[in-house]
Amino acid sequence: MKSSISLVLILILIFQMKAQEWQTPAIDGYGKIKYYEDAAEQPDTSLTYKMVFDIKDEKEKDGVNVGLWKIARSLNLLKAGNISPEKIDIVAVIHGEATYLVLSNEKYQEQFKKPNPNIELLKLINEHGVKIFVCGQATASREIEKEDMNGYIQLALSALTVLPNYQLKGYALIP
Repeated sequence: MKSSISLVLILILIFQMKAQEWQTPAIDGYGKIKYYEDAAEQPDTSLTYKMVFDIKDEKEKDGVNVGLWKIARSLNLLKAGNISPEKIDIVAVIHGEATYLVLSNEKYQEQFKKPNPNIELLKLINEHGVKIFVCGQATASREIEKEDMNGYIQLALSALTVLPNYQLKGYALIP
């Protein structure tokens, strides 16, 4: 009898541990999440998720820019919460210290003596419909030309115009 109870308790513990493993359901390998089906607050499938990400820091998480990593995590959370891709509209603007992440692999290699660690993640989030802008004022001050940038980035006049443009269109600001 004791061994049966022990076995049941072990199986329950294993099930709970397995149910809470890290996963990346939308952006493979980036922005890992633990999904809790019984969490009190969940993504609302009736809403359209319109978000504008303000990426200005050079800080990294798991080897990539933390702002890009947050976008990947958001996409993973929304996928786990059964939000359809048609109801996800994400825009990002890169500026400040983060500006160099827009460089092509070749230009990044010239500048930092290593490949751009963000290229794969930029490709993946771009494939999920994320629009990524870079502040033209930030690129100008760092002498980055349009031809120096990777193909996943669009040049904007300024982060100071992108952010209010999208907020005034109803996008939630994600700092």
